[in-house]
Amino acid sequence: MVTVAHLKRGEKGIIKDFAHDYLPIKLLELGCLPGNLVELVQIAPLKDPIYINVNGSHIAIRRSMALKIELDLVPEPVNL
Repeated sequence: MVTVAHLKRGEKGIIKDFAHDYLPIKLLELGCLPGNLVELVQIAPLKDPIYINVNGSHIAIRRSMALKIELDLVPEPVNL
């Protein structure tokens, strides 16, 4: 299972599901919904919080919350 917390900087994924069916309403309002694209922007020096981009909104979330958002990874395009 891959979650937002497992992404590396610049990696993207499509939100698949939420572990334990729990996510704060505020994150849902900001676009953290199944089917939306998530990109990891930056990780703070002590690994918490994690900065993500969801539908053009930059959001800082705790690592514990990022572990609850399951993803399907989006493969990186190959440059020739």
